[in-house]
Amino acid sequence: MIERLHTSNRMSKIFKHNGVAYLCGQVGAGDSVAEQTADCLSRVDELLTEAGSDREHVLQAVIWLADMADFAEMNAVWDAWVPQGHAPARACGEARLARDVLKVEIIVTAAIKD
Repeated sequence: MIERLHTSNRMSKIFKHNGVAYLCGQVGAGDSVAEQTADCLSRVDELLTEAGSDREHVLQAVIWLADMADFAEMNAVWDAWVPQGHAPARACGEARLARDVLKVEIIVTAAIKD
């Protein structure tokens, strides 16, 4: 069974299938990459909860930075957010994001809690 939540013509914010929740890419507000990462992860938390999951069930994260020079600053926020012993598979790369003010975008896939 497939379940889509917050669906528009372009995308769904949450896509659930076979016990897995796929979240659309999340961005955040703020001037620094740390502020944007914290806000972005707050939005991820909200979507995970709605999908029936949480940080401990994140399977994979793909992180796009507008500038890899921000890698350490983003990681400081990320490392505080990930529960000890529950680090997901992760990739991080540099990409031109949808708007010039964006510094980070995070895409998460998580198992749905039983």
